[in-house]
Amino acid sequence: MPLEMNRDVFITCAVTGSGGTQDRSPHVPRSPQQIADSAIAAAKAGAAVVHCHVRDPETGAPSRRLDLYREVTDRIRDADVDVVLNLTAGMGGDIVFGGVESPFPVNEAGTDMIGASERVAHIAECLPEICTLDCGTMNFAEADYVMTNTPGALRAMGQMMTDMGVKPEIEAFDTGHLWFAKQLVKEGILEPNALVQLCMGVPWGAPDDLNTFMAMVNNVPDDWTFSAFALGRNQMAYVGASVLAGGNVRVGLEDNLWLGKGELAENWQLVERAGTIIENMGARVIGPQEVREKLGLVKRAPKG
Repeated sequence: MPLEMNRDVFITCAVTGSGGTQDRSPHVPRSPQQIADSAIAAAKAGAAVVHCHVRDPETGAPSRRLDLYREVTDRIRDADVDVVLNLTAGMGGDIVFGGVESPFPVNEAGTDMIGASERVAHIAECLPEICTLDCGTMNFAEADYVMTNTPGALRAMGQMMTDMGVKPEIEAFDTGHLWFAKQLVKEGILEPNALVQLCMGVPWGAPDDLNTFMAMVNNVPDDWTFSAFALGRNQMAYVGASVLAGGNVRVGLEDNLWLGKGELAENWQLVERAGTIIENMGARVIGPQEVREKLGLVKRAPKG
């Protein structure tokens, strides 16, 4: 397909993630206040969307606690900046098998498997404009860890998100994930004007070479909105690649810790650099209200 550059681009900042990055940089936020403050700074630097996980404030380990999500979202909503809230719903599908010769019983220390309703409980509580839907099961880099998202669970979670009025952001780590997402739209579980994040270079999903990236782009329907990112050193290269291919961009400490060689980044710095790249390409960075209008989002107050 011919390239059609995106001239009106929104930036998503993935603020903290759930990986073990908290011990590799002092700038990776842990507590709800740190996460919210980092998200607010990213919004002031030009991010229209902030994508948030929460962590145990003491250890930095990934968490699903509703009170932590509520504190993060309340702090961001109470700030003197407007931004679209995007919360992860990827937690709760983790299996760590016991080993290649004895997969069962599973490793309880790393396994976190819960039902579909519990996986979106914080979404129902906080009512962000967007939440993520990881549209497939995948092996990550770890030897015996599997991120588990069965078709049944994804149908249930997707329907709950749609019924809540929260727009799912389809996380596509490979082409098959896009295939299934199109099936969810066909079945009426997701709205036709879907939003998708192309996740490139995550072991062992789609590699971040440009041939694979364009294969992913070419599998996104014309009436969908897409964004893309790559991990590590290719994060900023993918800002340019995604805009050139017609998409939007994601940066942030979830995906990359570095601003330059030997220089650890803060989220706002990554957003600021992405904005410079976008504008130097002749495109415009759009704000949160334009994103809401583009994607049909409704900014709402949480329950209670």
